[in-house]
Amino acid sequence: MNSPILPKQNRTSLVAKEENAHVIAVPLRGKGNVVRRMFADVDADIYVMVDGDGTYDASSVTKMVEKLVDEHLDMVVGTRQTPEERAGTAYRRGHRFGNRILTQSVAKIFGGEYTDMLSGYRVFTRRYVKSFPALSKGFEIETELSIHALELRMPYGEMMTPYGSRPEGSESKLSTYRDGWRILKTIFRLYVSERPFSFYSICAAFMAAFSVVIAIPVISEYLSTGLVPRFPTMILSASVMISALLSFVCGLILDNVTKGRHEMKRLAYLAIPLHNTGKH
Repeated sequence: MNSPILPKQNRTSLVAKEENAHVIAVPLRGKGNVVRRMFADVDADIYVMVDGDGTYDASSVTKMVEKLVDEHLDMVVGTRQTPEERAGTAYRRGHRFGNRILTQSVAKIFGGEYTDMLSGYRVFTRRYVKSFPALSKGFEIETELSIHALELRMPYGEMMTPYGSRPEGSESKLSTYRDGWRILKTIFRLYVSERPFSFYSICAAFMAAFSVVIAIPVISEYLSTGLVPRFPTMILSASVMISALLSFVCGLILDNVTKGRHEMKRLAYLAIPLHNTGKH
C-alpha cells in the first residue's frame, strides 16, 4: 500500500528516517517540551539543537562545534545573519525588533552579552544539557537556555551563521505577539525566581514610599494638635509599611533559597566531566 502524500511541513520526520536519523516522537506539543524530552533521553558528549525548517545553515555546525571544543565553552549560539535583500522574507521586521528588545532586557537584568538570544541554532556540552531543568513549554525555551548559562556563569560564545527563508509551502508556528508575550512572562518569572531580593526590595521600596506619603498629613496634624482624626489613613499607612517590611524579609529568605538552588545546579554541572573529544 502506498504511503499517503503529506504536506512538506509534515514530512520532516519521514525525511529524517529516510536519512537514517533516529526519530523520537514527543506527544506533548511545544518546542520546550521537545527539548526537555531530548535532553533527558539523548546521551552524548556534544549536542546540536536546530530548528527543522531549513532556515539555518547546516554547514555552520562544524565550526560551531570546533569553537565549543577549542575554547572550552558550554554553549555556542548561532547568531543569525541575513543578507539585506532577503531580510524581509527570512527574518520579519517585527521579529527582529522583538528579539532586540528581549535580548537587551535579559542583558539589563541578568548581564551577559548576547546579540541573538532567541536563536534556535545552538551547540551544547553534556554537562550543560544534564544540568538544565527545561521548565518552558514553547518557544520561550531559548530564553531559559540563555539565562541558565548566565546564572551558572558558564562559558558561552556566539558565532555568525547565515539565516535564510523558509522553504516554499511551509509556515512558521511562531506568533510575534503571542510568543513574544510568553517570552516576556518567562523573563519576568525568571527575574522573580533568580533575583528575588532585587524584586521584593523594589516592591518594598514602593510600598514604603506610599506609606510615608499618606502618613505625612496624619503625622503633621498630630504634631500640631495632638489628635489623630484620620484614623483609617493611619491604619492603612501602618499596614502598607508592615507589608513593605514583610516583602523585604521575603526577599532575603528567597535569596538564600535561590543561592541554595544555584549551588545544587552547580554541583550537578560539576559532577559531569567535560566532553571527551580527544583534545586537551
